[in-house]
Amino acid sequence: MLKYLAKRAAVYAVLIIVTTSIAYFLASSFFRPGELLEQQTPRPTKEQIDNSLRVIGLDPQLSAWERYVQWISNIVFHWDWGRTPEGGFVNHEFGIRVWVSARLFFATTLLSLVIGVAFGVYSGIKQYSFGDRLLTGYSYWIFILPSPIAYLLIQFAFVDLNQSLGEQVFFVTGSSSVDVEGFWNVILDQLRHYFVPTFAMTVMAWAGYQVSMRQFLLDNVNADYVRTARATGLTRGQAISKHALRVSAIPVAQSVAYVIPGIFTGSFFAEAIFNWPGVGLWALQALYHQDINSMTALTAFGSCLTAVSFILADFVTVLVDPRVRI
Repeated sequence: MLKYLAKRAAVYAVLIIVTTSIAYFLASSFFRPGELLEQQTPRPTKEQIDNSLRVIGLDPQLSAWERYVQWISNIVFHWDWGRTPEGGFVNHEFGIRVWVSARLFFATTLLSLVIGVAFGVYSGIKQYSFGDRLLTGYSYWIFILPSPIAYLLIQFAFVDLNQSLGEQVFFVTGSSSVDVEGFWNVILDQLRHYFVPTFAMTVMAWAGYQVSMRQFLLDNVNADYVRTARATGLTRGQAISKHALRVSAIPVAQSVAYVIPGIFTGSFFAEAIFNWPGVGLWALQALYHQDINSMTALTAFGSCLTAVSFILADFVTVLVDPRVRI
């Protein structure tokens, strides 16, 4: 097992370095942070622009390769991922935002998985029933509904709910209030901020798990091994729960591992609409400001999470089906 992990980790480490390096050179080729500095009022001189770029590690007097060597050296020896165009440190900006996204998307993924799998099992067992048609119809409708529109509709619905209640029970923007004191008051305030975006993303996300679980279960519920299990005296429900359900859960469990990068990198639309200062919103801001260092750091982070998710998917498969061995 350890030998397998070491090989996988070594391969992915090389891929991460290559991917991150390519991202740096691509960003350096297409981004023009100096042009944004020229649009400031009052307009800075060329010397001021060059000095500003030099401070953030983008000295225009150096070639792209020389800047890359300087940048990668700072990471290797100091774990310094550079600075943003505003002068802030990428390490600090990332550290603040990654936990904001993690708290939101971990809860969303957990709720989506539990609800989606439960509804998928129900739909698979009760095929063509009213409940199955209702749940599956909702899921397919969610697939064609653009997420930004759904998030805005839910946001407006909770605004109307607050108005009908006569007080602001739920916050529809932001992750916390700045004037709250006391441990329990802070917890309550964060729950009021978490509820709306978590609800909105959950009702959009569990549909995929429901449809997948239903389809995989239907593929296995009439399989030969299930009929053999019933021939030994098991009821239909027992045969499904002990055999078909376990096999059907394998691809669903693997898909959860592959979702890990999305948990932390966040949803651009959700964080933008609900004004959550997470990694997803930061990526949009980095693109707008043509922030080479931040975008490269985000690429490296996404690559690391993708590698971890691939390895974790193998372990999840083993846990769900002990017959599988790495």
